[in-house]
Amino acid sequence: MAISFSMAHAQNFPKIEASYGSGTQEFSLATGSPGELGLLKLLGEEFGKKENARMNWVKAGSGASLNLLKNKQVDMIMVHAPSAVNKAISEGWAVNRTLIGSNEFYIVGPKSDPAKIRSAISGSDAYKKIFEAKANFISRGDKSGTHVKEMDIWGSAGLVPGGSWYIVTNDFMTASLIRANKEQAYFMTDSSTWVAEKTLAPNLEILFRGDKFLVNTYDALAAPEGATSGRNTAVNFIKFVASEAGQKIIREYGKSQYKESLYNDAVYAKQYVY
Repeated sequence: MAISFSMAHAQNFPKIEASYGSGTQEFSLATGSPGELGLLKLLGEEFGKKENARMNWVKAGSGASLNLLKNKQVDMIMVHAPSAVNKAISEGWAVNRTLIGSNEFYIVGPKSDPAKIRSAISGSDAYKKIFEAKANFISRGDKSGTHVKEMDIWGSAGLVPGGSWYIVTNDFMTASLIRANKEQAYFMTDSSTWVAEKTLAPNLEILFRGDKFLVNTYDALAAPEGATSGRNTAVNFIKFVASEAGQKIIREYGKSQYKESLYNDAVYAKQYVY
């Protein structure tokens, strides 16, 4: 049986954002958007019923989630950071890598599109136009998967952003989207957040999408055998998410409420793995 997470928390473990399931087999999972948007709740509750389990969600972006796993502060993570995941696997502090699904990034911005990115031919071209126009741009600045991807795009354009137009929030996706709406700024949001939260940003619209480089593939990773108390339950959860039952939840999530799915499944995501 896994150690009670309330006891673990007293040992300087990270804050629990929410718990799903009421079973006795506890495990901790760090992730960002899947938790923020409710997908984790659905997966956790279904797994909990099947396996007498209880998931404790730690809200963290991809970079922070990887650090939590490396430091043995959580049993597993779900992240969109392929290069960092490759490094974690090679260093041996993350195992059981499993592709679970995908979404993509949209570059949203003011409907007037002052930087004229509607005509961009790639993500880096869109960023170059924003840079040249010195148009307001929101960056999460938090070393999350989104922030890493953003910096990769600036790098591919040969640019280093900075100045009053470049606004760093150090916050999560939804909060940063709301800030972009307030500042009439460009922002790169994942498609799942946009579908679910676009009513919070009425001043913005999708101005660029479709670059394959902007597709997010999500991996699940667990701590190595014996590293954390709930690791084995976490591995079983990863297996559940990868199963047809878990994949069905992922590819159908959001359709009833938003008329479109918030995530694509692993079969779809596999074409974008690099």
